Amino acid sequence: MAEIRSGALSGALRSSVRRLAPALLVALGTLAATPRAAVATDAVDLPNPIARARFYVNPGTHAARQAADWRRSRPRDAALIERIARQPQATWFGEWNRDVRADVDGLVSAATAQGAIPVLVAYNIPQRDCGQYSAGGSRGADGYRRWIRAFAAGIEGRRAVVILEPDATMVTDCLTPARRDERFRLLGEAVDALKAAGATVYLDGGSPTFGRYDEMAERLRASGIDRADGFALNVSNFIATPRAIAAGEQLSRRVGGKHFVIDTSRNGAGTANGHNWCNAAGQALGAAPTTQTGHALVDAFLWVKHPGESDGTCNGGPAAGGWWADYALGLARSAR
Repeated sequence: MAEIRSGALSGALRSSVRRLAPALLVALGTLAATPRAAVATDAVDLPNPIARARFYVNPGTHAARQAADWRRSRPRDAALIERIARQPQATWFGEWNRDVRADVDGLVSAATAQGAIPVLVAYNIPQRDCGQYSAGGSRGADGYRRWIRAFAAGIEGRRAVVILEPDATMVTDCLTPARRDERFRLLGEAVDALKAAGATVYLDGGSPTFGRYDEMAERLRASGIDRADGFALNVSNFIATPRAIAAGEQLSRRVGGKHFVIDTSRNGAGTANGHNWCNAAGQALGAAPTTQTGHALVDAFLWVKHPGESDGTCNGGPAAGGWWADYALGLARSAR
């Protein structure tokens, strides 16, 4: 090899540089023009499976009926309730559905006829809510397997978004270790059944205030998050969207970069903490449902909880799921 002295290049090396210079300039220019997102990193670049979706507005919600009842006698209040009624909201399915396949089929058919996508909530896991306000669910594992297969059959290959079992991965203190493992297996089987039916599935990831990200990630992995489209946060809760996004980012890093959706139905004020989750006072409607979230990991803001439906017999509310018109009015009045 030619010796280099005093910073001088040998004639042969200078000649090589002159020959390579044009190619080097082209390569550097290409690299400079490459978008940052296209440069390889350790992050997983997943698409949004519901990008630009138009969600179904169910005309039969409590809010829609209340607005119709008040339109003449209380027009100002009716207009406030219309703020809720005109937004797409999830439809919940559980043990109260006598024929869940037919009920899911009816909803999906109505949405499909309008060129819209319904949001459904599967809410029937055994020992649901650990005996609290929303206690219930299937009586056993085999019963749940039959129920979720019937739920999936109602979708029949059409487009639908499913929020899978709110609180099922977070509220587990009532379960023995064996029952916890069984629950996570059931959730994984549910993910598989729903995906086979063509649904977009978000496995519930609990409250943004749960905080134990490594633990929640382990639970989600045991429940089939790798086969789901992502996870859901803040369902039936009041945590402000920025805090929910920050929690979602932490959790996403631990589950392969999975995307997530956020329930924004009642988080417009964002003043309730994680312990104040039951009919919290002074709250407001949050951002309207949309897939235009401005965040690469957030597939959608959704109204999973119906604003105005009670969390349970707390703070003066009716039974869980019961309509509470005054609470709905408060949410709408406080909305920005």
